[in-house]
Amino acid sequence: MKSLEILVERIILSSRWILVVFYLGLAASLGLYALSFGHKFYKIALGVFSMDEADMILAMLGLIDSALVASLVVMVMISGYENFVSRFEEAEEKEDDVSFLGKLDSGSLKIKVAASIVAISSIHLLQIFLNMAQYESIQIMWMTLMHLTFVVSALLMGYLEKIMEQAKGKDNA
Repeated sequence: MKSLEILVERIILSSRWILVVFYLGLAASLGLYALSFGHKFYKIALGVFSMDEADMILAMLGLIDSALVASLVVMVMISGYENFVSRFEEAEEKEDDVSFLGKLDSGSLKIKVAASIVAISSIHLLQIFLNMAQYESIQIMWMTLMHLTFVVSALLMGYLEKIMEQAKGKDNA
């Protein structure tokens, strides 16, 4: 019976390597998103002299939004791999290159993801406010409520993480 238990445990632990498929897929999608970003940038560059200030601001907000989404994907890939699959041994030897490795546990990753979502939502909301004429009041209200929901969720997650850290501190004391 003990050998069956050991076999089941090995299978379960080895199954974490299936996550690599997801992280490689995210890396490939990041490459595709980079092509999309390049296309957006090219269109902006072609129209830089014909755009008015408001259109240029909206275009720049779109590029910032893309950079935030790409950073979010990288953060999830790296910290997810580190937390659930394996450590980056070579990168740990070169601490100067990637100093954040090994510092994002699943709790802090959730907080960073929530903060990134709030930042992305803020940019979308700002784009909507700059284009208010294209939206109905009810649409703006719902977009604002969704953004506030993201903000409240991020605050609550941060608060819960703080409570958990305090509880860990009491357990270790």
